[in-house]
Amino acid sequence: MLFTAETICLCLAFWGICYLGTGTDEKNLKGLSAYPDELQSWVKADAVLGPKVKTVSSSVRFLSNLILYTIVLLIACSFIRKDGFLPNFWQVLIMGEILNAFDFFVMDLLWWRHTKRVRFSGTENQPERYSNPKNHLISFAKGIVMFFMAAVIDGFVLSFF
Repeated sequence: MLFTAETICLCLAFWGICYLGTGTDEKNLKGLSAYPDELQSWVKADAVLGPKVKTVSSSVRFLSNLILYTIVLLIACSFIRKDGFLPNFWQVLIMGEILNAFDFFVMDLLWWRHTKRVRFSGTENQPERYSNPKNHLISFAKGIVMFFMAAVIDGFVLSFF
């Protein structure tokens, strides 16, 4: 029961953070890598938005997300810790993959692609620019690997408490 409640709270908190991190061109620029490649090119070529684009390598982004989610899941799963590596590994892995699936199916495919909140100025009425799910699918696949790695790390850490 506590596992389910924590997972739901984690998903809602993640959605809330993403919601608060969007809504203006400046906020939306921080998540530019999630946008379809065609729209990224448009933003980078835009006279106003282009100079504001900051690029981060995908390996740095992956590593920083791995550290962040390893810590978040370690804290969340420390309240429901079990004896031994495998039970902790499975709890962290399942919680992480549920969060990953929630991000992909609910936030990316249902909310993100259909809300005007993430649209850049001048494209508010062009939903087709936001409909290509390729980058969301790539992020989902990377998330599977990242949450597996976090589960291995957290499984070991939690088994030593």
